Amino acid sequence: MRETLIMDFQYNTSIEKVWSALTDSNKLAQWVMDNDFKPEVGHRFQFRTQPAERWNGIIDCEVLTLDAPNRLSYTWVSGGQNNTVTWTLQDLGNVKVNLYLEQSGITNEYVLENAKRGWAAMSGTLEKVLAE
Repeated sequence: MRETLIMDFQYNTSIEKVWSALTDSNKLAQWVMDNDFKPEVGHRFQFRTQPAERWNGIIDCEVLTLDAPNRLSYTWVSGGQNNTVTWTLQDLGNVKVNLYLEQSGITNEYVLENAKRGWAAMSGTLEKVLAE
């Protein structure tokens, strides 16, 4: 089984602000996790958080696509999962942006449901970051 999680989020802000929240390491840390991200294709980085019972708290990533301010993708490798996360931004006009998330390569229902809950929670935090 290989599943793809697809989610859409809308924000009342500029596409540049959303792009910055996706590609600025400090802003990314405010709504996802601590990281050493750099907006460079081929850059290897990590998201880091507190370890859990069966997880070391580290997600290994590599930037695959960088098309400012429209598309960003990176690998997402952790806990036996090797996924690809792709963000696609669409300017809807009137200072409104659609942020489309696709996380592909998920191999079980438990990971799919956790990813769905996690990204939904983080999207709310992103909204607060964008309001700053």
